[in-house]
Amino acid sequence: MAQNPSDAADALAPTGRSDDHYFNTERLKAGLGQRTARGGAITFASQGFKFLVSLGATMVLGRLLSPSDYGLIGMVAVVTGFISMFKDLGLSAATVQREEITSAQVSTLFWVNVSLSIGVGLLTAVLAPAVAWFYDEPKLTSITMMYAFGFIFGGLTVQHEAILYRQMRFAATVICEMLALIATITVSITLAWRGAGYWALVAGHLTTSFVYMIAIWIVCRWRPGRPVRASGVGSLLRFGGNLTGFSVVNFFARNLDNMVIGRVWGSQQLGLYVKAYQLLTLPIDQINGPITTVAVPALSRLTDSPERYRRAYLRIIEKIAVLTMPGIALLIATADSVVLIVLGPQWTDAGRIFAALGVAALIQPITNTTGWLFISQGRTRDMFRYGLVASTVIVAAILTGLPWGAVGVATAYALVWVTIVTPLLFYWVGRTGPVRPRDFYVTVTPAFCAAIAVLVVLLMFRGWGIIVNPIASLAVSLGIACAVALLVLYTIPSGRRALRDFGEVADIVLRKKGVYLVG
Repeated sequence: MAQNPSDAADALAPTGRSDDHYFNTERLKAGLGQRTARGGAITFASQGFKFLVSLGATMVLGRLLSPSDYGLIGMVAVVTGFISMFKDLGLSAATVQREEITSAQVSTLFWVNVSLSIGVGLLTAVLAPAVAWFYDEPKLTSITMMYAFGFIFGGLTVQHEAILYRQMRFAATVICEMLALIATITVSITLAWRGAGYWALVAGHLTTSFVYMIAIWIVCRWRPGRPVRASGVGSLLRFGGNLTGFSVVNFFARNLDNMVIGRVWGSQQLGLYVKAYQLLTLPIDQINGPITTVAVPALSRLTDSPERYRRAYLRIIEKIAVLTMPGIALLIATADSVVLIVLGPQWTDAGRIFAALGVAALIQPITNTTGWLFISQGRTRDMFRYGLVASTVIVAAILTGLPWGAVGVATAYALVWVTIVTPLLFYWVGRTGPVRPRDFYVTVTPAFCAAIAVLVVLLMFRGWGIIVNPIASLAVSLGIACAVALLVLYTIPSGRRALRDFGEVADIVLRKKGVYLVG
């Protein structure tokens, strides 16, 4: 993919450039719409490539590795994922969100991140025997120790990546991500093909961190100075601390399912659960991931214009809802075929888990975007408080479903997410700020109606049993889903407007005009 000329020039800039070049965002406001749309186009295009490559790798690895191999990595990921939050401490978001920031402050944050990542790596290595003891699986000791190295690479990347996002240099970060992805897939598949088992996944994880770190340092030429005690980072640390607090409680609630399933039901059940969850979130991440990369810096620059901010956010989530909700309804209705085609016959039992989690996934692409509002508005304290309440509800649901295995956990989680957690989140984030609770419901209603119609029609079609072949059945179901979704959206006036807006945005991006999502 061709890099934007301004990004290329920045990448070649000498190390001695002034602070203004790296940290002043005033110049971005004049062309904010163009940068946002260009960044969205770049990240979406790259995400399509990454999705296809990742899907292909998943299909290959699903046949070379067993559910137990993925289950072992899932057990370690619960611990390492939790500990890893403390290497960042929310300081990357603080660098992106803050209107004004200096090189001295970012240098200080850099050394804080490096110190934390080293400490986190050492702590992970020390805890490795305890992880193996908890799951009663000796293999986890060496796996956990190897994962510890990845934290050090990650800590060296945090602030450089944040600077690129702050300057909205999305092409640069996309190139780094794709290089890391290609290297990771090459290493993982090669080792799995040679019989390395779960070590193929461990090596892939370390490859991602290492290659991405090298690429980011090459692209971002800023180099940290010495930490400065009186640099005024106190407010940044408080911002990051509240964000980390939310991440901690949210992570515990989101990963308790992996922990208790692995503890009570073993690596086989956990492998099925983890892979079903990953397969479901793979297409969602292709949309939420790149938009988040663009949206948070853009919205952070619009906080002084409430109506523009509100209009920009709602216009974005309208597109996300139209793209994801009918598609997830399709995945729910065809869960057994999707799992069989992508992962193979040894993963058949993951189909019911996949379908149950799909109920929660219907709305999660929208709920995920509420973090943009909390962060861009500097409301990480509110975010943390919400996380405490929501996590309590989710934990109760997971423990309630545990006696029925992975399927029971998935079902209980999905029901609570849709009926309790989501309405609570919309209320909490909309109490203050330009976006109100009612805005969420009004904006996503057309896409939700289309999704329900798709689900009902496809369940009826599959109930007739006309097509037995899973590939043919999935292909026909895709055609039916597209037709039904478009028909419903055209029937609803706001749905018609959303579809027309899609065309306008695409035309604007292609023609490089000056009115964009944040215009």
